Amino acid sequence: MANKKSDLFYKRNFVWEKIDEKVKKEVFSVGEDYKAFLDSSKTERESIKEIIKRAEKEGFVPFSSVKKLTAGTKFYCENKGKMVALVVVGKESVENGLNIVGSHVDAPRIDIKQNPMYEDSGLTLMKTHYYGGIRKYQWVALPLALYGTIIKKDGQKIEISIGDKEDEPVFYISDLLPHLAKDQNTKTLREGIEGEGLNVIIGSLPFNDKDEDNKFKRNILEILNEKYGIEEEDFISAELEMVPAGKSRDVGLDRGLIAAYGHDDRVCAYTSLRAIFEVENNDKTAVTLCVDKEEVGSNGNTGMHSQFFNNLVAEMVALENSGNSNELKLRRALANSSVLSADVAAAFDPTYPSVSEKQNCAIIGQGITIVKYTGSGGKGGCNDANAEFVGKVRKVFNDNNINWQTSELGKVDQGGGGTIAYILANYNMDVVDIGVPVISMHAPYEVVSKADVYETYKGYLAFFNHCK
Repeated sequence: MANKKSDLFYKRNFVWEKIDEKVKKEVFSVGEDYKAFLDSSKTERESIKEIIKRAEKEGFVPFSSVKKLTAGTKFYCENKGKMVALVVVGKESVENGLNIVGSHVDAPRIDIKQNPMYEDSGLTLMKTHYYGGIRKYQWVALPLALYGTIIKKDGQKIEISIGDKEDEPVFYISDLLPHLAKDQNTKTLREGIEGEGLNVIIGSLPFNDKDEDNKFKRNILEILNEKYGIEEEDFISAELEMVPAGKSRDVGLDRGLIAAYGHDDRVCAYTSLRAIFEVENNDKTAVTLCVDKEEVGSNGNTGMHSQFFNNLVAEMVALENSGNSNELKLRRALANSSVLSADVAAAFDPTYPSVSEKQNCAIIGQGITIVKYTGSGGKGGCNDANAEFVGKVRKVFNDNNINWQTSELGKVDQGGGGTIAYILANYNMDVVDIGVPVISMHAPYEVVSKADVYETYKGYLAFFNHCK
């Protein structure tokens, strides 16, 4: 029998009302570090660089230098500059399974096409192809920064970063003025801005040659050649991305929220990164896994569908078995693993209450969020974690005083979405989606609560140390 009547009810609480001043200071300190992480991680490549930089400061070494797996060994394994796994070896054999927190570091953005540059009416522009589930109208009339990698014809690799420093220019996608938007105004939000209309302005001055046919385009090519030594053909072997320019910022007079580009899903990458830095004396091997391509289906050799992680676990099995890779031991290691699919949840927005069923929706400031299933309609495409594993995670959180809540992705027939959870579950792993609730998900600037960031980091740490 319950000790008192209130014990019978499930009640969610605001984190701010449950923590003291000392913890509140720690919450704000973590928030500042998270903003610094975001500002150094505007793309998937930049995110992996920042993760490895921080990991090395914490004593993690490249996996290639590890000759034997012993408890407490800390290493990282990077894949093609877009994926990384951080590992703290536990006391138990890898065959007994791993405790994995898996997130993604790609985010919706505007990619530059392979043959992008043209001039028209005194402007030099670039053609683009958007990446992921953006709402196109949100990306016009907005300062943009350019990041990416160019492989020159001689094989040299050039890194590009323009637009986030105060003394650098930004880029811009134009929109119609309201005085001339009569036809545009009759279209739906989805149709108002077309994909082929997301052309980025990159210049407006002509090259000083009256006989030049493409003097505006020529001027930009001259600038790029002088600064980076590249030619127009080099765009063919390039990955260039337009992202919102500017740093992450506090929201509200009380500074309890953070507005930034890329919370989905770098907030979970950051919190899992911070958590694994504090893992010690762990029984099961702990893994923070950060992957690419989630926003477009997790395909390709840097997405969760790739064999990167399986190969890493196989290498770990081999290190435990005198260099012998054993397929059965690998399969056992994967099947015995427990996973938190670390992805963001859709927070309740009081301005748009009709799309959510409030009783089963995450509330900003109420802590780390358990999402038992995603999918759409009748749970189409979901993982739907089993009750036993949800119960295990819930107990870990309760035993370690983690403020948690539950959520689903809006009303049943309103929409839907997915994560990497189902891919890992295909190996017979126990997997559940758990992460930070976000307002305005997939917008150029999204919003999270510092309290939720803190509780998520603490929740992941409790999972690493106590899930058995």
